[in-house]
Amino acid sequence: MSSRIEIVSRVSGRRRWTVEQKLAVLRDAFGPEGCVRTACERHDVGSGSIYTWRRQAMSGELAGVRKLAEPAFAEVQISEQPALPAPTVAASSGGVIGIELPSGIRVSVDATVDADALSRVIGILTR
Repeated sequence: MSSRIEIVSRVSGRRRWTVEQKLAVLRDAFGPEGCVRTACERHDVGSGSIYTWRRQAMSGELAGVRKLAEPAFAEVQISEQPALPAPTVAASSGGVIGIELPSGIRVSVDATVDADALSRVIGILTR
């Protein structure tokens, strides 16, 4: 039989923590030499409470400062796409390339067009 006896006591019921007490526990848990497990044992608090208090402290909720929630959605109205007039093609010494997209939009370019810019424009028009 062992001669050593360890008594583990728990506080029954809910405890009320002040903001100062919560911040002291957080400093103990997350400070330079902090350890969550040690803080739990030292202050007789569960690790779930410590992480909840940390989240609240980071959001400002623990100090009573609540940030206003940013809107998650914005109202959007979709209207008919305006009919585009047929592009006018300027005469050039090089050949003119006509591109007709499945949506009916026609694009005309000449030999001096930048290929990357044309690719971006067609990508936007085919959306």
